[in-house]
Amino acid sequence: MSTQRPSLRSVIDAPEIAVLPGAYDGFSARLIERAGFDAAFITGSGVSESRLGMPDVGLAGLAEALGAARDMAGCVDMPLLADADTGYGNAVNVFHTVGAFEQAGVAGVMIEDQTWPKRCGHLAGKELIPAEEMVGKVAAAVDARSSDAFVIMARTDAAGPLGIDAAVERANMYAAAGADLLFADALNDADDIEQFAREVDGPVCVNMGFGIRSRSTTPLLSARELQELGVAVMIAPRMLTAAAALGMQRALTVLSESMQTGEVADRQDLLMSFEELHDVMGFEAIQDLERRFLGEERLALKYGSGE
Repeated sequence: MSTQRPSLRSVIDAPEIAVLPGAYDGFSARLIERAGFDAAFITGSGVSESRLGMPDVGLAGLAEALGAARDMAGCVDMPLLADADTGYGNAVNVFHTVGAFEQAGVAGVMIEDQTWPKRCGHLAGKELIPAEEMVGKVAAAVDARSSDAFVIMARTDAAGPLGIDAAVERANMYAAAGADLLFADALNDADDIEQFAREVDGPVCVNMGFGIRSRSTTPLLSARELQELGVAVMIAPRMLTAAAALGMQRALTVLSESMQTGEVADRQDLLMSFEELHDVMGFEAIQDLERRFLGEERLALKYGSGE
């Protein structure tokens, strides 16, 4: 395991904006790391969609989120910021949730001020808990972690139902309770982003919903533009899930068409090769372990057939 990876706190505190793509499984986590990103955000919507085949409306709970986080933390070296939704209950639940995620090996969690079951931040119909209740959740999260290096990101969904001023007020309350990173989802425009970054007492995070082609969501801006607005962290939770879903859909279309045309459905522009896939999955490291511990005789039997 590498010892040279930056900590999540150093990624957040760096002068350049931190860009965290959304990871949802081992494939996506490994590809993000190989692409050179310093950290990733474990997307709750991606976990719900990939594990349950269900939308992000609070159907996935602690068990699904924690299992996915543990799996991803076990296959990459980069720090992961996990989506813990509302903490799955009150402040006592949050205390338990934070401890469980820290033990799972992630570098931080996000908790939000929606009621449970929550909804994707870019859907209508969101409901908020009282700000004071969320303050208690943030305090519980801070107290639950065993290391100050573990990052607590507090998210508010107040911008949509209550307006940007309420989002700023809530974020500052959460910062005062000990949150390390502040996030307002579904901001309406660049002016709201700039105001949130300027008026919140702490580093702020903004969600870029690549793949959500809706006029009611946050405008899509580049990382450079967000940095100029004062944003410390940009997450792109849906980019890889949208890309993966479209890629699978296209491959299935090719396979279906091949049943009619008689052509072999093996398109290099759609499919990663067997060798590339093994490279991404770290097969070479497995072979190194086999050489160290299985012995040449067993290896000869294992690979002698060329399979």
